[in-house]
Amino acid sequence: MNFLRRRFSDSSFVANLPNGYMMDFQRPDNSTSNPVSPATERRQQPLQPTPPLSSGTSIFSSISSAMKQTTQAAAGPTEPTASPTPVVQQKPQILLVIDDAHTDWAKYFQGKKVNGELEIRVEQAEFSELNLAAYVSAGCMVDMQVIRNGSKVVRSFKPDFVLVRQHAYNMALGEDFRSLIIGLQYGGVHSVNSFFSVYNFCSKPWVFSQLIKIFNSLGPEKFPLVEQSFFPSHKQMLTTPTFPVVIKLGHAHAGMGKVKVENQHDFQDIASVVAMAKTYVTTETFIDSKYDIRIQKIGNNYKAYMRTSISGNWKANTGSAMLEQIAMTERYRLWADSVAEMFGGLDICAVKAVHSKDGKDYIIEVMDSSMPLIGEHVEEDRQLIADLVVSKMTQMVLTVGSSPSPLRPWQMSVKSQMQPQPGPQLGQLSQPRPPPQGGPRQPQGSQPPRTVAPPQQRLSPQGQQPLSPQSTSPQQQRSPGSPQQTRSSAGSSPSQPSRPGVFPPQQPRPPAQGRAPGPQGSGELPKQQAAPHPHLNKSQSLTNTFSLSESSQRGNPNEDEAKAETIRNLRKSFASLFSD
Repeated sequence: MNFLRRRFSDSSFVANLPNGYMMDFQRPDNSTSNPVSPATERRQQPLQPTPPLSSGTSIFSSISSAMKQTTQAAAGPTEPTASPTPVVQQKPQILLVIDDAHTDWAKYFQGKKVNGELEIRVEQAEFSELNLAAYVSAGCMVDMQVIRNGSKVVRSFKPDFVLVRQHAYNMALGEDFRSLIIGLQYGGVHSVNSFFSVYNFCSKPWVFSQLIKIFNSLGPEKFPLVEQSFFPSHKQMLTTPTFPVVIKLGHAHAGMGKVKVENQHDFQDIASVVAMAKTYVTTETFIDSKYDIRIQKIGNNYKAYMRTSISGNWKANTGSAMLEQIAMTERYRLWADSVAEMFGGLDICAVKAVHSKDGKDYIIEVMDSSMPLIGEHVEEDRQLIADLVVSKMTQMVLTVGSSPSPLRPWQMSVKSQMQPQPGPQLGQLSQPRPPPQGGPRQPQGSQPPRTVAPPQQRLSPQGQQPLSPQSTSPQQQRSPGSPQQTRSSAGSSPSQPSRPGVFPPQQPRPPAQGRAPGPQGSGELPKQQAAPHPHLNKSQSLTNTFSLSESSQRGNPNEDEAKAETIRNLRKSFASLFSD
């Protein structure tokens, strides 16, 4: 301290310091300084801290005020630009409704928003008025040519969602728009019902095969299915077991392509017609019905209707009929719920059944989202469909917005499962020279015999314990599980390679060696071997230990020569150890 005082009191030393360097130092002794020297003036000038602090405070206050003014000036022009942000609306979601022009679907989606914030723009057209091109990355672009109020309207857009309210395939009318369904599915567009189910509904026998699966699962009591036969062509149409039968040609709707056959001769005549049509045929047992039953499901809304023919036609959907709504029973609900699970799920579907005059019900057909709406609640059903579409669009927006989230948990779970496994492997690989210095490791506690200790526990004994005087304590040398005994026993173990003069890398610390010996050391330790003398130093103890192991392995009667060779090998090991 006196040296520092003398050093700082030296006028030549202080004079060479830069101006202001001694601002924060206060010298208690000013007797050795020259009051008239220039160094005194430089030293007395920083001893007045008040002016610099006030100037610094003023500088900081001016900087703070300037920053505030700059922030306010920057915030001023941003307020007018930020105010129109709510006015600028996001891109609306484009909904394509595939239906005829008799129903204006735009009014049912008026005022509705996707996720409460995205507007919905409705584009309505029929299948015959659409054309499209689908791409892997760009999605699906649709061209629409419609006639509105006598004028042709042509628009191109990229739909975000599609509501299918029209049949994609009808053999009776010669309409086949399955290519458009494939294109929309190719472009990754979501829809109600799904394009997968719409494409599968383009073949009624294919749909009926799904009903057979439900029939076999639930049984005839819960799911009564009409008896039906399938013929891929006219060649198999030889006869049927019973008459009369109903023959259905190909894939048609609204009662078209259906013929009632009373006898075998009429059946052969129909077979010749089927040969000209070149299509498949299904035959059903004719059921003398009392009325038809229709159970429809729109989302979670169920309705049941009963339709009775007035004109006397065996087709209840042809001619005049009386329609009324009936109670929704649990049996009808089971039918609708079972059918709604077909093809990955049907959001809109209907089950058609026939109630015979003997009081039995027979399920004959299933319809998808293209089903016609009937009854007094048509407007309500359309509103239900609109609400269902909005909910599906909201679900789609939320799913697309968080599309990476289903992968991230999977990646994190995989990483969490894989992280505990590489840990011990890396620890084992990072151990310094385990194979050349290999001797059996001393187990600790209930650890398995072959468990490798952490690298920190092996590095510290290699670098410190050979020079530590604590290893010569009587308690360590008297313990039955001492490293000297373990090494001597390991040298005679047939499972480990004998390396004369190699020092094992692990020496457990004295507190751990004061415990009971581990299973490996106690199992291999010879009972006849005596502990080293407590007053021997570490070199002599190691020499005796290695001499015992060498004599037990080689059986050399010349102990002095073995000791000398062991000492030489030990010195080489120490030299290589400390050189690393």
